[in-house]
Amino acid sequence: MKQIEVGKSGIKASNIVLGCMRLKGKTPQEAEKIIRTALEEGINYFDHADVYGSPGRRGECEEIFSKAIGLNNPAVRESMFIQSKCGIVKSETGSYDFSKEHILSAVDGILKRLDTDYLDFLLLHRPDSLMEPEEVAEAFEKLYTEGKVRHFGVSNQNPMQVELLQKYIPYKLEVNQLQLSIAHCPMIDSGISVNMGADQSVNREGSVLEYSRLKDMTIQAWSPFQKGFFGGPFLGDMEQYGELNKTIDRIAKKYEVTNTAIAVAWITRHPANIQVILGTTNPQRIKDACRGSDILLTRDEWYEIYQSSGKILP
Repeated sequence: MKQIEVGKSGIKASNIVLGCMRLKGKTPQEAEKIIRTALEEGINYFDHADVYGSPGRRGECEEIFSKAIGLNNPAVRESMFIQSKCGIVKSETGSYDFSKEHILSAVDGILKRLDTDYLDFLLLHRPDSLMEPEEVAEAFEKLYTEGKVRHFGVSNQNPMQVELLQKYIPYKLEVNQLQLSIAHCPMIDSGISVNMGADQSVNREGSVLEYSRLKDMTIQAWSPFQKGFFGGPFLGDMEQYGELNKTIDRIAKKYEVTNTAIAVAWITRHPANIQVILGTTNPQRIKDACRGSDILLTRDEWYEIYQSSGKILP
């Protein structure tokens, strides 16, 4: 398993992350098998959010994870990096809250459910348009000085939103978690099609890929097998992505891996050192995906896969 430094945190972590959103409803035995498989494959980074859980059971996935793996055991806790996110408020309409009070309360709840004294990383989960960056800074400083959070980041934010926060926060924002897959890569599209009239040349991301590299922020790719916003997997979709699947299958055969591994390798091949967040709870698929960690696709293979997804190369 390839390891990278997360931002400039000094932390060396696997370039594949186990996302724990789908642990909801799992028995302790089922959850333990999933987590153990990830650990055995070399994954040492685990992603949570306080909103992950069944209806009416906020934080359920954090509780399941902790009990399944025995996170209150110091030896277990020190063998992995734990990240969680806060800021999405569950209500009838749904909303966001980056207030100092909410962030501090959310982290206390996260730590209690995970049964741990600290988080390695805390991310703000989706932008709050009513954010007061001074309040976020106060919350982060309290969490850091009390030893509850060691590093900070954001999720689903554009460069100017990050800049606004960073102006006030005394700690470097190390991570930005963004949706990215072969079939959903606007942050790559606009850079390839600069100054063209094609739809893919529209810069919808504020050049977040280049910005992240300039600022030494690690991009974490969520939904790496999805087409669009939770539009379903593109792997195996021969109707909409037939040419892409044929290309991936041929390249997978060359490397003697599954199509899942190639979908991962396409992301990790990028020199931005992107972490891939796996959302699967299928132990075999975790193993298949991890095979992609060390595959270094050639330039021709990377661009062929990209073009097969329906994108143009000028």
